[in-house]
Amino acid sequence: MYDDILLPTDGSRGTTETVAHAISIARDDDATVHVLYVVDSRRYRAAESETKAEIVKSLEVEGERAIEDLELDLEDAGLAVETEMRDGIPHREIVDYVEEAGIDLVTMGTHGRTGRDRVQNLGSVTDRVLEDVGVPVLVVDIGD
Repeated sequence: MYDDILLPTDGSRGTTETVAHAISIARDDDATVHVLYVVDSRRYRAAESETKAEIVKSLEVEGERAIEDLELDLEDAGLAVETEMRDGIPHREIVDYVEEAGIDLVTMGTHGRTGRDRVQNLGSVTDRVLEDVGVPVLVVDIGD
């Protein structure tokens, strides 16, 4: 059913639950899991050029670590893995990657917000991807 599954990561702890779901689906379908980390350009846009370089380098190191950790977990599970790091606005880069790589399914985490808290946090990456992407998205509640 799925050949290519995207697992975007920001390096946070909540990824564990999302990874478990991606592994289960990928094993069942013999799918390749794509791990994507986006260096969020909004985090350094207004910085001075010297400071900007330091911030970008730090975010890239964080991204490399996050990608490597997931790559090891997925390979240990016997899965084919593709990795990529991009620079930009996370939800836009995720949607672009889905289109470019022929992704069939996106697996992402959410903090399970409801009611007023959800309305106030509508700008989350997961919400934006849900609005803009043209493939199914598995949203995993990762708690707080």
